Order: sequence, then structure tokens, then C-alpha cells
Amino acid sequence: MNGSVRMDRADPKSENMSHSITETLDRTRDAARGEKTSVGAIVEALGHVSYGAVILVPALLVITPLSGIPGLSSVVGIIIALVSAQMLAGRRHLWLPRWILRRRIDSGSLRKALGYLEKPASFIDRHTRPRLSFLVRPPTRSVLQATCMICGLAMPFLELVPFSSSILGAAISFFAIALVVRDGMFAAIGLLFLAGAALAVIQFAG
Repeated sequence: MNGSVRMDRADPKSENMSHSITETLDRTRDAARGEKTSVGAIVEALGHVSYGAVILVPALLVITPLSGIPGLSSVVGIIIALVSAQMLAGRRHLWLPRWILRRRIDSGSLRKALGYLEKPASFIDRHTRPRLSFLVRPPTRSVLQATCMICGLAMPFLELVPFSSSILGAAISFFAIALVVRDGMFAAIGLLFLAGAALAVIQFAG
């Protein structure tokens, strides 16, 4: 069936609220029911938290062993790009194409990947606090959103380049963490990480 699905967020003000990374992962785990879990189920679970959470989870999954699944990086990149674009546009309703929402992943593999992220998530939650707040507030926040969109758009084209999707996923993860927990320090780390990666690519290509 062709078409698309629009997913309404319960609280538009949630974008300005801080949420824990552990809570975000728990919501994702709760969505992993049955043998297969659809992207739609995950997005529905996260869409009521914040757009940042919908960006964060796919970006984190790309840096787990799930990154080896063929085509996953492309789907993740498209999701990140679409969600980031809607954040930039200030949309109150999250929209994704039906063909993406219907994509499914093995629930056992998803829960295992989330298990890899539990300790880092707990560490981040214990050490986050309001820092460099200007990086997660307008207008600078729009720069983070635009950067996530650009990185997401690049991921499908870099599918065959070893480690490239994981590198971009890591950078996007830092930006999304900053947006979710409202800690600008992670945005700064993400910008430095992305700049370092870009420099390494330029030097390697030269």
C-alpha cells in the first residue's frame, strides 16, 4: 500500500524539555515486541518524547553491531534527514513515509543492541547538566538540526564506505543527546568530532 503516515506528538512543548537517555532507550525497548519490531512502532513510542529522541535512537543503533545489516544505514539516514528537516521547519506533527514506518527489524537483535547502550546511557544521564546552553537554544539549535539533516542525507551515499555511517552516526548522536538532555557540551563535542572526521577524510583523500 502506498502513502504515508502522520504521527501527532502529544506535547509540542516537549522539544524544550530535558529527557533522560535511559528513558529514551526504555521506550524503544518497550516497543520491541514480538519477533519483529517496525520502525513505526519505535517512532510512535519516541514521538511523544521529542523529535531529538527520534533522531537519537537510529543514530545510536548505527554505532552498534546492527550497523552490519544491509541497507540499515540508508534507512537510518533518511529517517534522520526527514525528522531533522521537520524540526527545522517547526512542525508540530512528525511525518514519515509509510514504506519507512513498515520496515522491520528482529526484536531480539534490537534489544541486544540496546543492551550495549545501557551503560553509556546511564553514564551520560549521571553527568549531564546545563552547560553551554546557547548551543541548544535558538538560533544555534537550528545549526545542530541542519547538521543532523546533512549528515543523514549523506549516509545513504556512503553505505559502501567502511565505518562512514558509524562515524556520522556518532556525530549525530552527540548532537541528538545535546537536544534531548539540553546539555550544550555534547553539541560542542559533536562539532569537534565531525570536524576531526572531515579533516581526516580530506587528508586521506589528498
